[in-house]
Amino acid sequence: MELKDRLSDISAKAKIEINAVTTMEELETLRVAYLGKKGALTQVLKGMKDLSAEERPVIGQLGNKVRDEITTQLTETKTSIEKEVLNKRLSEETLDVTLPGIKPKKGQAHVITQSIEEIEDLFLGMGYQIVEGNEVEEDYYNFERVNLPQNHPARDMQDTFYITNEILLRTHTSPVQARTLEKHDFSKGPLKMISPGKVYRRDTDDATHSHQFHQIEGLVIDKHITMADLKGTLEALAKKMFGENREIRLRPSYFPFTEPSVEVDVSCFKCGGKGCNVCKQTGWIEILGAGMTHPEVLRMSGVDPEIYGGFAFGMGPDRIAMLKYGVDDIRNFYLNDQRFLEQFKVKG
Repeated sequence: MELKDRLSDISAKAKIEINAVTTMEELETLRVAYLGKKGALTQVLKGMKDLSAEERPVIGQLGNKVRDEITTQLTETKTSIEKEVLNKRLSEETLDVTLPGIKPKKGQAHVITQSIEEIEDLFLGMGYQIVEGNEVEEDYYNFERVNLPQNHPARDMQDTFYITNEILLRTHTSPVQARTLEKHDFSKGPLKMISPGKVYRRDTDDATHSHQFHQIEGLVIDKHITMADLKGTLEALAKKMFGENREIRLRPSYFPFTEPSVEVDVSCFKCGGKGCNVCKQTGWIEILGAGMTHPEVLRMSGVDPEIYGGFAFGMGPDRIAMLKYGVDDIRNFYLNDQRFLEQFKVKG
Protein backbone atom coordinates (compact mmCIF):
# COMPACT_ATOMS: atom_id res chain seq x y z
CA MET A 1 0.00 0.00 0.00
CA GLU A 2 1.37 3.37 -0.98
CA LEU A 3 2.00 6.01 1.71
CA LYS A 4 -0.78 8.17 0.33
CA ASP A 5 -3.30 5.39 0.78
CA ARG A 6 -2.00 4.56 4.23
CA LEU A 7 -2.40 8.21 5.33
CA SER A 8 -5.96 8.31 4.04
CA ASP A 9 -6.71 5.08 5.88
CA ILE A 10 -5.24 6.48 9.16
CA SER A 11 -7.33 9.66 8.81
CA ALA A 12 -10.58 7.77 8.29
CA LYS A 13 -9.89 5.25 11.06
CA ALA A 14 -8.87 7.92 13.57
CA LYS A 15 -12.04 9.91 12.90
CA ILE A 16 -14.24 6.88 13.65
CA GLU A 17 -12.36 5.84 16.79
CA ILE A 18 -12.13 9.35 18.25
CA ASN A 19 -15.87 9.90 17.73
CA ALA A 20 -16.53 6.74 19.72
CA VAL A 21 -14.54 7.60 22.89
CA THR A 22 -16.38 8.67 26.06
CA THR A 23 -13.59 9.15 28.60
CA MET A 24 -10.40 11.18 28.85
CA GLU A 25 -8.39 7.99 29.37
CA GLU A 26 -9.62 6.52 26.08
CA LEU A 27 -8.90 9.79 24.30
CA GLU A 28 -5.32 9.89 25.60
CA THR A 29 -4.78 6.30 24.45
CA LEU A 30 -5.85 7.22 20.91
CA ARG A 31 -3.65 10.33 20.90
CA VAL A 32 -0.60 8.23 21.71
CA ALA A 33 -1.66 5.51 19.20
CA TYR A 34 -1.79 7.97 16.30
CA LEU A 35 0.47 10.91 17.16
CA GLY A 36 2.95 9.49 19.68
CA LYS A 37 6.58 8.75 18.91
CA LYS A 38 5.62 5.20 17.97
CA GLY A 39 2.17 6.14 16.68
CA ALA A 40 0.67 5.09 13.33
CA LEU A 41 1.12 8.48 11.67
CA THR A 42 4.70 8.81 12.85
CA GLN A 43 5.59 5.36 11.50
CA VAL A 44 4.12 6.17 8.08
CA LEU A 45 5.99 9.46 7.80
CA LYS A 46 9.27 7.71 8.58
CA GLY A 47 8.91 6.00 5.18
CA MET A 48 9.31 9.35 3.39
CA LYS A 49 13.07 8.81 3.30
CA ASP A 50 12.55 6.19 0.59
CA LEU A 51 10.51 8.50 -1.68
CA SER A 52 11.76 10.41 -4.64
CA ALA A 53 12.42 14.13 -4.45
CA GLU A 54 9.16 14.82 -6.34
CA GLU A 55 6.99 12.67 -4.02
CA ARG A 56 8.31 13.90 -0.67
CA PRO A 57 6.65 17.36 -0.61
CA VAL A 58 3.32 15.84 -1.71
CA ILE A 59 3.33 13.17 0.99
CA GLY A 60 4.72 15.64 3.58
CA GLN A 61 1.89 18.08 2.90
CA LEU A 62 -0.70 15.30 3.14
CA GLY A 63 0.89 13.99 6.37
CA ASN A 64 0.71 17.45 7.98
CA LYS A 65 -2.93 17.76 6.93
CA VAL A 66 -3.81 14.40 8.52
CA ARG A 67 -1.92 15.37 11.70
CA ASP A 68 -3.78 18.69 11.94
CA GLU A 69 -7.16 17.00 11.38
CA ILE A 70 -6.49 14.39 14.09
CA THR A 71 -5.19 17.06 16.51
CA THR A 72 -8.25 19.27 15.95
CA GLN A 73 -10.61 16.33 16.46
CA LEU A 74 -8.78 15.33 19.65
CA THR A 75 -9.06 18.88 21.02
CA GLU A 76 -12.76 19.20 20.21
CA THR A 77 -13.52 15.80 21.71
CA LYS A 78 -11.57 16.68 24.86
CA THR A 79 -13.61 19.89 25.26
CA SER A 80 -16.83 17.96 24.75
CA ILE A 81 -15.92 15.29 27.33
CA GLU A 82 -14.91 17.95 29.89
CA LYS A 83 -18.20 19.73 29.39
CA GLU A 84 -20.16 16.50 29.86
CA VAL A 85 -18.21 15.69 33.03
CA LEU A 86 -18.91 19.17 34.41
CA ASN A 87 -22.62 19.01 33.60
CA LYS A 88 -22.85 15.62 35.26
CA ARG A 89 -21.20 16.95 38.42
CA LEU A 90 -23.47 19.99 38.46
CA SER A 91 -26.54 17.79 38.16
CA GLU A 92 -25.39 15.39 40.87
CA GLU A 93 -23.94 17.92 43.33
CA THR A 94 -26.13 20.57 44.91
CA LEU A 95 -25.20 23.61 46.99
CA ASP A 96 -27.68 25.01 49.48
CA VAL A 97 -27.03 28.74 49.24
CA THR A 98 -29.41 29.39 52.14
CA LEU A 99 -27.03 27.77 54.66
CA PRO A 100 -25.06 30.26 56.78
CA GLY A 101 -21.44 30.74 55.77
CA ILE A 102 -18.44 29.98 57.93
CA LYS A 103 -17.50 33.13 59.79
CA PRO A 104 -13.79 33.94 59.79
CA LYS A 105 -12.19 33.98 63.21
CA LYS A 106 -12.16 37.52 64.53
CA GLY A 107 -8.89 38.85 65.83
CA GLN A 108 -8.44 41.13 68.81
CA ALA A 109 -6.06 43.67 70.23
CA HIS A 110 -3.14 42.42 72.30
CA VAL A 111 -3.83 42.43 76.06
CA ILE A 112 -1.28 45.23 76.63
CA THR A 113 -2.88 47.27 73.85
CA GLN A 114 -6.23 46.69 75.51
CA SER A 115 -4.85 48.02 78.81
CA ILE A 116 -3.33 51.08 77.10
CA GLU A 117 -6.58 51.87 75.30
CA GLU A 118 -8.57 51.47 78.51
CA ILE A 119 -6.27 53.97 80.25
CA GLU A 120 -6.43 56.34 77.25
CA ASP A 121 -10.25 56.24 77.30
CA LEU A 122 -10.26 57.25 80.97
CA PHE A 123 -7.98 60.25 80.48
CA LEU A 124 -9.65 61.37 77.27
CA GLY A 125 -12.86 61.51 79.29
CA MET A 126 -11.11 63.79 81.78
CA GLY A 127 -10.03 66.21 79.05
CA TYR A 128 -6.44 65.03 78.53
CA GLN A 129 -4.74 64.93 75.15
CA ILE A 130 -2.73 61.92 73.99
CA VAL A 131 0.73 62.81 72.68
CA GLU A 132 3.18 60.30 71.21
CA GLY A 133 6.85 60.95 70.51
CA ASN A 134 10.03 59.51 69.04
CA GLU A 135 11.50 56.33 70.48
CA VAL A 136 14.97 57.47 69.37
CA GLU A 137 15.64 60.57 71.44
CA GLU A 138 18.31 63.12 72.38
CA ASP A 139 20.13 62.73 75.69
CA TYR A 140 19.22 66.35 76.42
CA TYR A 141 15.46 65.72 76.32
CA ASN A 142 15.62 62.24 77.84
CA PHE A 143 17.66 63.27 80.88
CA GLU A 144 18.63 66.92 81.26
CA ARG A 145 15.16 68.34 80.59
CA VAL A 146 13.73 66.14 83.36
CA ASN A 147 16.30 67.42 85.88
CA LEU A 148 18.89 64.68 85.28
CA PRO A 149 22.05 66.56 84.21
CA GLN A 150 25.30 64.87 83.19
CA ASN A 151 26.85 62.76 85.97
CA HIS A 152 23.65 62.83 88.03
CA PRO A 153 23.66 59.63 90.15
CA ALA A 154 19.99 58.94 89.36
CA ARG A 155 20.97 58.18 85.76
CA ASP A 156 22.29 54.88 87.08
CA MET A 157 18.67 53.93 87.83
CA GLN A 158 18.07 53.71 84.08
CA ASP A 159 20.62 51.55 82.25
CA THR A 160 20.45 53.04 78.77
CA PHE A 161 20.92 51.94 75.15
CA TYR A 162 23.13 54.65 73.62
CA ILE A 163 23.42 54.97 69.84
CA THR A 164 25.91 57.84 70.04
CA ASN A 165 27.02 60.03 72.93
CA GLU A 166 24.00 62.25 72.35
CA ILE A 167 21.41 59.88 70.81
CA LEU A 168 19.72 57.01 72.65
CA LEU A 169 16.66 54.81 72.86
CA ARG A 170 14.39 56.63 75.28
CA THR A 171 14.27 55.16 78.78
CA HIS A 172 10.88 56.72 79.57
CA THR A 173 8.27 58.81 77.76
CA SER A 174 9.22 61.94 79.72
CA PRO A 175 10.88 63.56 76.66
CA VAL A 176 7.41 63.82 75.10
CA GLN A 177 6.28 65.85 78.10
CA ALA A 178 9.30 68.13 77.92
CA ARG A 179 8.85 68.81 74.22
CA THR A 180 5.10 69.39 74.62
CA LEU A 181 5.55 71.65 77.66
CA GLU A 182 8.01 73.98 75.91
CA LYS A 183 5.55 74.50 73.01
CA HIS A 184 2.36 74.87 75.07
CA ASP A 185 0.59 78.24 75.06
CA PHE A 186 -0.91 78.69 78.53
CA SER A 187 -2.98 81.62 77.35
CA LYS A 188 -5.17 79.02 75.67
CA GLY A 189 -5.62 76.91 78.80
CA PRO A 190 -3.86 74.35 81.02
CA LEU A 191 -1.74 71.47 79.76
CA LYS A 192 -3.27 68.06 80.44
CA MET A 193 -1.61 65.20 78.60
CA ILE A 194 -0.58 61.56 78.72
CA SER A 195 2.23 60.09 76.62
CA PRO A 196 1.99 56.35 75.95
CA GLY A 197 4.65 54.37 74.11
CA LYS A 198 7.49 51.85 74.13
CA VAL A 199 10.64 52.50 76.14
CA TYR A 200 13.98 50.69 76.38
CA ARG A 201 16.36 49.85 79.20
CA ARG A 202 19.19 47.36 79.49
CA ASP A 203 17.39 45.29 82.10
CA THR A 204 18.08 41.59 82.34
CA ASP A 205 15.06 39.77 80.95
CA ASP A 206 13.35 37.85 83.72
CA ALA A 207 9.83 37.22 85.00
CA THR A 208 9.24 40.89 85.91
CA HIS A 209 11.63 42.81 83.61
CA SER A 210 12.14 43.23 79.89
CA HIS A 211 14.58 45.31 77.84
CA GLN A 212 11.55 46.73 76.01
CA PHE A 213 8.32 47.61 77.75
CA HIS A 214 5.52 50.17 77.68
CA GLN A 215 5.00 53.29 79.71
CA ILE A 216 2.30 55.89 80.10
CA GLU A 217 3.26 59.19 81.70
CA GLY A 218 0.88 61.98 82.56
CA LEU A 219 1.41 65.68 83.08
CA VAL A 220 -0.91 68.45 84.25
CA ILE A 221 0.32 72.06 84.45
CA ASP A 222 -1.92 74.97 85.47
CA LYS A 223 -2.42 77.49 88.24
CA HIS A 224 -3.43 76.25 91.71
CA ILE A 225 -2.78 72.53 91.11
CA THR A 226 -2.37 70.59 94.36
CA MET A 227 -1.50 67.12 95.61
CA ALA A 228 -5.24 66.59 96.15
CA ASP A 229 -5.77 66.90 92.38
CA LEU A 230 -3.10 64.25 91.83
CA LYS A 231 -4.64 61.89 94.36
CA GLY A 232 -8.13 62.27 92.90
CA THR A 233 -6.83 61.54 89.42
CA LEU A 234 -4.99 58.41 90.52
CA GLU A 235 -8.00 57.18 92.51
CA ALA A 236 -10.07 57.40 89.31
CA LEU A 237 -7.37 55.41 87.50
CA ALA A 238 -7.27 52.69 90.19
CA LYS A 239 -11.05 52.28 90.20
CA LYS A 240 -11.13 52.13 86.39
CA MET A 241 -8.46 49.45 86.10
CA PHE A 242 -8.98 47.39 89.27
CA GLY A 243 -12.57 47.93 90.41
CA GLU A 244 -14.76 50.51 92.12
CA ASN A 245 -13.86 49.31 95.63
CA ARG A 246 -10.18 50.07 95.28
CA GLU A 247 -8.41 52.61 97.48
CA ILE A 248 -4.96 54.15 97.03
CA ARG A 249 -2.26 55.34 99.35
CA LEU A 250 0.67 57.65 98.72
CA ARG A 251 4.11 56.93 100.20
CA PRO A 252 6.99 59.43 100.19
CA SER A 253 9.64 58.65 97.57
CA TYR A 254 12.21 60.32 95.33
CA PHE A 255 12.19 61.16 91.63
CA PRO A 256 14.46 63.85 90.15
CA PHE A 257 11.64 65.42 88.14
CA THR A 258 9.03 65.75 90.92
CA GLU A 259 9.09 67.37 94.37
CA PRO A 260 7.55 66.08 96.54
CA SER A 261 7.47 62.58 95.06
CA VAL A 262 5.32 59.60 96.00
CA GLU A 263 4.95 55.89 95.31
CA VAL A 264 1.32 54.96 94.71
CA ASP A 265 -0.19 51.73 96.03
CA VAL A 266 -3.65 50.30 95.36
CA SER A 267 -5.54 48.17 97.86
CA CYS A 268 -5.22 44.52 96.90
CA PHE A 269 -8.02 43.52 94.57
CA LYS A 270 -7.65 39.83 95.46
CA CYS A 271 -7.93 39.97 99.23
CA GLY A 272 -9.50 43.41 99.66
CA GLY A 273 -6.61 44.57 101.83
CA LYS A 274 -6.56 41.65 104.26
CA GLY A 275 -3.25 40.23 103.02
CA CYS A 276 -2.51 37.47 100.52
CA ASN A 277 0.20 36.10 98.23
CA VAL A 278 -0.48 38.75 95.57
CA CYS A 279 0.14 41.70 97.92
CA LYS A 280 2.76 39.82 99.97
CA GLN A 281 0.48 39.95 103.02
CA THR A 282 0.58 43.78 103.12
CA GLY A 283 -2.87 44.49 101.69
CA TRP A 284 -1.34 46.94 99.16
CA ILE A 285 0.20 46.65 95.69
CA GLU A 286 2.55 49.25 94.21
CA ILE A 287 1.36 50.41 90.79
CA LEU A 288 3.12 53.66 89.83
CA GLY A 289 5.21 56.68 90.79
CA ALA A 290 4.07 60.30 90.84
CA GLY A 291 4.60 63.71 92.38
CA MET A 292 4.33 67.45 91.97
CA THR A 293 6.31 68.74 88.99
CA HIS A 294 9.77 69.95 90.02
CA PRO A 295 10.17 73.76 89.65
CA GLU A 296 13.43 73.27 87.71
CA VAL A 297 11.60 71.20 85.08
CA LEU A 298 9.18 74.10 84.60
CA ARG A 299 11.96 76.68 84.38
CA MET A 300 13.83 74.72 81.69
CA SER A 301 10.64 74.80 79.59
CA GLY A 302 10.20 78.54 80.05
CA VAL A 303 7.35 78.21 82.56
CA ASP A 304 7.38 80.36 85.71
CA PRO A 305 7.05 78.01 88.74
CA GLU A 306 5.90 80.97 90.84
CA ILE A 307 2.74 81.14 88.73
CA TYR A 308 2.25 77.61 87.42
CA GLY A 309 2.53 74.23 89.04
CA GLY A 310 1.32 70.76 88.38
CA PHE A 311 1.77 67.05 88.82
CA ALA A 312 3.21 64.16 86.86
CA PHE A 313 2.85 60.39 87.06
CA GLY A 314 4.25 57.38 85.27
CA MET A 315 2.94 53.84 85.02
CA GLY A 316 3.71 50.64 83.16
CA PRO A 317 0.66 49.18 81.38
CA ASP A 318 2.58 45.88 81.19
CA ARG A 319 2.71 45.77 85.00
CA ILE A 320 -0.90 46.87 85.33
CA ALA A 321 -1.96 44.08 82.95
CA MET A 322 0.11 41.57 84.95
CA LEU A 323 -1.57 42.62 88.19
CA LYS A 324 -5.06 42.89 86.73
CA TYR A 325 -5.01 39.43 85.11
CA GLY A 326 -2.72 37.59 87.51
CA VAL A 327 0.10 37.03 84.99
CA ASP A 328 3.28 35.95 86.76
CA ASP A 329 5.79 36.37 83.92
CA ILE A 330 6.00 39.49 81.74
CA ARG A 331 7.62 37.48 78.94
CA ASN A 332 4.31 35.70 78.31
CA PHE A 333 3.04 38.92 76.75
CA TYR A 334 5.70 38.78 74.01
CA LEU A 335 5.84 35.08 73.08
CA ASN A 336 2.86 35.26 70.66
CA ASP A 337 1.35 32.12 72.17
CA GLN A 338 -2.27 32.22 71.02
CA ARG A 339 -3.34 29.89 73.83
CA PHE A 340 -2.19 32.56 76.29
CA LEU A 341 -3.37 35.66 74.44
CA GLU A 342 -6.85 34.36 73.61
CA GLN A 343 -7.69 34.35 77.32
CA PHE A 344 -8.01 38.12 77.24
CA LYS A 345 -11.14 38.60 75.15
CA VAL A 346 -12.17 42.11 74.15
CA LYS A 347 -15.31 43.18 75.95
CA GLY A 348 -18.40 44.02 73.92
